Amino acid sequence: MDILDYAFMQRALIAAALVGITAPAIGTYLVQRRQALMGDGLGHVAMTGVALGFVLQTSPVWMATLVAVVGAVGMELIRARGRTSGDVALAMLFYGGLAGGVMIINLGGGQTASLLGSMFGSITTVATEDVTAMAILAAFVLAVAVGLRRQLFAVCQDEEFARVTGLPVRALNLLIAVTAAVTVTVAMRIVGLLLVSAMLVIPVAAAQRLTRSFATTLGLAMAISVTVSLTGTAATYYINVPSGATIVLLAIGVFVVLTTLSAPLARRRAKAAPAVEEVCTRDDVKV
Repeated sequence: MDILDYAFMQRALIAAALVGITAPAIGTYLVQRRQALMGDGLGHVAMTGVALGFVLQTSPVWMATLVAVVGAVGMELIRARGRTSGDVALAMLFYGGLAGGVMIINLGGGQTASLLGSMFGSITTVATEDVTAMAILAAFVLAVAVGLRRQLFAVCQDEEFARVTGLPVRALNLLIAVTAAVTVTVAMRIVGLLLVSAMLVIPVAAAQRLTRSFATTLGLAMAISVTVSLTGTAATYYINVPSGATIVLLAIGVFVVLTTLSAPLARRRAKAAPAVEEVCTRDDVKV
């Protein structure tokens, strides 16, 4: 029977495509800033929002987005003001967010099992309103990540230089944090809040095995992410495996393959570099 005959699979595949596009779009900047684990912290704090959504009987996606954005802004302000290091702020998000979600869901009379779909991803939990919310949030992420790519890249590369050139560094840093929080909630239905950081980082790291420029890395990372997201979601239907775990393992597999393939290329580049340098030196001498 055709996989597209079922409405829940149609919704799941659309959601997977949205995750595949948005995750590396902001993940590229997080990798550049060496904040690869930021998605983990935001995923944990978003758990509180999901629990609030269940208890208050509102949309878990929108509530998780609100809470994750507040957490992201708080973490960035703490980091910028230097009151504590960024890793401590991340740790507070890790433990406080997860504990808050479990506490709220229990005080509200629910069971922690209600959070499992959001924690690890489940294609059967993707409702029509979830797809609509994810599409709106994904459009915001892409508008920021692609529309402001020059400014965001400058801030991620060198904050001091960006500040000297007149860029609003603090505002752009906050925008990166908020966009990362939105991306986490976009991915939670398919990948899960506890695994979402992998999709922010692994496709980008895999693309970097073969690419050297920022634009090429971003494009290839998106292609890898969309491919593994759709493949993993389809595999969930055919062989009854968890969607989040399947997608992440496929992404890791792609990383391993590209790393293996890139090794000979890296050796050739390393051998070619001295030769190019020698030619340039001879030309300088002749001049």
